[in-house]
Amino acid sequence: MPISHELFSYAMKLTRKKKILLLIIASMVAAIGLDMAIARSVYHPLNYLYSMLSWTSCRIFPCYPQDTKAVKGGQAMVVTSHAEASRVGQEILLAGGNAIDAAVGVGYALAVVEPCCGNIGGGGFMVIHRADGEEIFLNFRETAPLAASADMYLNAQGEVIPDLSTQGYLAVGIPGTVAGLDTALSEYGTMTRQQVMAGAIRLAQEGFRLSAGDIERLHPQTKVFSQQQNVAAIFLRNGKPYQVGEQLVQGELGQTLRAIASSGASAFYQGKIVRAIVQASQENGGILSVEDFARYRVNQEKPLQCEYRGYEVVTAPPPGGGVTVCQILNVLEGYPLSQFDWHSTESLHYFLSAALFAYADRNQFLGDPDFIDNPVERLLSEDYAARIRGQIGEKAIDPRSLFLEEVPQGTHTTHYSIVDRFGNAVAVTYTINSLFGAKVIAKDTGFFLNNEMDDFMAKPGKGNQFGLVQGEANQIEPGKQPLSSMSPTIVKQDEEVVLVTGSPGGATIPTTVVQVITNLIDYDLDIEGAVNAPRIHYQGLPNWVLTEPFALEPEVIPQLWERGYRVIPFTTWGAAESIGIEPEVGVLWGVNDKRRVAGKALGY
Repeated sequence: MPISHELFSYAMKLTRKKKILLLIIASMVAAIGLDMAIARSVYHPLNYLYSMLSWTSCRIFPCYPQDTKAVKGGQAMVVTSHAEASRVGQEILLAGGNAIDAAVGVGYALAVVEPCCGNIGGGGFMVIHRADGEEIFLNFRETAPLAASADMYLNAQGEVIPDLSTQGYLAVGIPGTVAGLDTALSEYGTMTRQQVMAGAIRLAQEGFRLSAGDIERLHPQTKVFSQQQNVAAIFLRNGKPYQVGEQLVQGELGQTLRAIASSGASAFYQGKIVRAIVQASQENGGILSVEDFARYRVNQEKPLQCEYRGYEVVTAPPPGGGVTVCQILNVLEGYPLSQFDWHSTESLHYFLSAALFAYADRNQFLGDPDFIDNPVERLLSEDYAARIRGQIGEKAIDPRSLFLEEVPQGTHTTHYSIVDRFGNAVAVTYTINSLFGAKVIAKDTGFFLNNEMDDFMAKPGKGNQFGLVQGEANQIEPGKQPLSSMSPTIVKQDEEVVLVTGSPGGATIPTTVVQVITNLIDYDLDIEGAVNAPRIHYQGLPNWVLTEPFALEPEVIPQLWERGYRVIPFTTWGAAESIGIEPEVGVLWGVNDKRRVAGKALGY
């Protein structure tokens, strides 16, 4: 009996509901087949799947909850991820402080109003452009405790123990934020600690009114907060989550900030605060020691610099993400991107290929410069960029040919930008890594500690929480700083600052910064469009090209799949709080990234 006859006989025996379902499935298969035939592409039906997944993502996580406009200023500008912190920075500038004073004040204010990400329990990077032309990179990244070891997150079988590097005291690196902010203020600021910290202390002790953006971060953590009495006492009201419009007071954090304002970094690294942290660590399976904190030092050096189409890009050297930013730009400079449409198949192919090589090199070669010799000059040479372009054809490159090993498929930082009336500019990105870091507050200190140890390589070829494959250059060693993607960046033209930018977002930070820069330079978008435009991210492994919802035109999706790229929509990411400057007319434009509801740009 013919197979078709057997199928027909089987269908006739089905119930009415099953017949209808079978008819629907058959119709869908026929429609897909017809669609592929008409479009002459087996990937064309992915358009509909892409749109459906984009729509679904926006229903679960509101994609662009606000439509932010650029704010114009004539003398100074502050852009941060929280309106209250922006006001603190603006108050300092109006009082006669410079951009470094404001950056320190904002850093402490964000530790109060954005406890998920702003911090004194983590670390970060600061890029400073001074009015006299001098440029400084401050590295206050966290360091591994002296008792840390390469196999500290592995079991007896050599496998990574889940959550050990992301939750609890064993995940904590030695925080550097307080030392970094104190160094910046003492060497490049003009105000006292009491002056610049007054706003943060007020926000902690008197409280601030919670906005919808604040509640969006706090509510999902209710269960986590309730598991620790000292955390619940701060972030829950009688065991219940706070609501929009209620006042959040953080008295214990206020006391910690007052101690720092009075005695400086020594209050954090040598006194009561560090003793509370170490005691809590020892009581809960951690390895932090008083000596770890006493030995912490901030590194100062020249920032990394590279050229892109006549512009000078000033960014974070290793262990920061600036090498990845510059390597992508170096490769892209060899292609006439301005001749392609924005987010066209051709332009995206070159961007994705450049990103693939940059992330592969990052994960294989880069690490803490105090422990390894980073081949920065070679990676950023014109010859190396030309060699990479020589390997880029018409199809996607298999990432397994560049990475050491395949990994299974698997962020929370904050960035702010400040420019003052004197000609100083500051870009700061700092972090406690995951949302609310290691999810622990030591005793009555009032602030969350980081889980930055997860940024090290726990095991060769094994991806971290961001899916990044780590090389041996980034293995855990006592006193070492983990490799970072943070890339605070200043862009100049003819020695004049024209852009201050950066972003949170873990592994997506370098590609976000690159896209802000290329949107401005290659595609002639204004600063508002450059920041708010939908983003693309690709790091090779996991082998997926992530796009923000509805980021691609329908015809581009099947074309990228045909070239070998596995394109899927994701939720939105990053918050490129940026300042664009038109030096010839003396105008500043501040843009709060529309992805960050609570943020604000303030100028005057």
